Amino acid sequence: MSDGNAVLKMAVIGAGHLGSLHAKMLAGIDGVRLTGLFDIDRAKAESVAAELNTEIFRNLDEAVASADAVSVAATTRAHFDIGRTALEAGRHVFIEKPMTESIDQARTLVELAAQKDRKIQVGHIERFNPAILSLEQYQLHPLFIESHRLAQFNPRGTDVAVVLDLMIHDIDLILSLVHSKVTRIDANGVAVVSDSADIANARLQFENGCVANVTASRISQNRMRKMRLFQRDAYISIDFAQGMAEVFRLVDESDVQARSTMLLGKIEQGKRKRVIVYEQPEIREVNALKHELELFAQCIRDDTDPPVTGRDGLQALEVAAEILRAIEAQTVRIS
Repeated sequence: MSDGNAVLKMAVIGAGHLGSLHAKMLAGIDGVRLTGLFDIDRAKAESVAAELNTEIFRNLDEAVASADAVSVAATTRAHFDIGRTALEAGRHVFIEKPMTESIDQARTLVELAAQKDRKIQVGHIERFNPAILSLEQYQLHPLFIESHRLAQFNPRGTDVAVVLDLMIHDIDLILSLVHSKVTRIDANGVAVVSDSADIANARLQFENGCVANVTASRISQNRMRKMRLFQRDAYISIDFAQGMAEVFRLVDESDVQARSTMLLGKIEQGKRKRVIVYEQPEIREVNALKHELELFAQCIRDDTDPPVTGRDGLQALEVAAEILRAIEAQTVRIS
């Protein structure tokens, strides 16, 4: 599809909490027509369909046949089969994170999409958080990254380890920021209330010298979704929950008037006179889920790469798998 004016027909697979949000967002996007929903739990599908006045499909094949593209918001275990069915039928696929349960499954979907000349976009929603979007004006070359993603316990995510449930958001973001090969991973994790790790910490070392320290927990008393970037002449603090970013930078004194919001001090050493400035980038009012679905529809119309490709999703999954292996190895040594 390359006609920018054509209406894109999309079906949603999965009518749980996330699937219902996908359906509501798609129903409100210009140039997209929600054809309906399918869920193995028909009662869930009926509830969402009634609210949106849309169709309920009897099975997956019927849903796929109704659309040009599908949005996969079912459980992670179902992602591969749904994605493969849709791609084999020649449909584009938006698939929630984590992309699949295994690397082999993700690689199969990426290869199948290439064979069929179809798009895959993976739902790494934090790429579209207003805090991240506000940093587009800056050159980001982090040398040290620290992230914390802490959540209160919710049984809805426990079908996978916290690394795949929560940490993978930060893994994807870090990979998109660093643009370098991971050379070493050290990790620890503990299963507290489920059969897999509920709290985990990983240290990623990159070929270009960057180091990322990543923590995720789904058994915390308070929620936190923060990331801090340290690079030459700058420190950037990102609060995903608040949707805002703060930037502390060293700039030439001559740039102060035009570029800073607050002067914090001067650096008198060296030939260049520089100052420390504090900036709070302007935030765009954007619904991250709706925005990523809009961009998915646009990439199909324009025949361009999605903002988060299937290969991006595969790469994040590969790093997550290495973290899980490191946690397992650590657990075996402790036992």
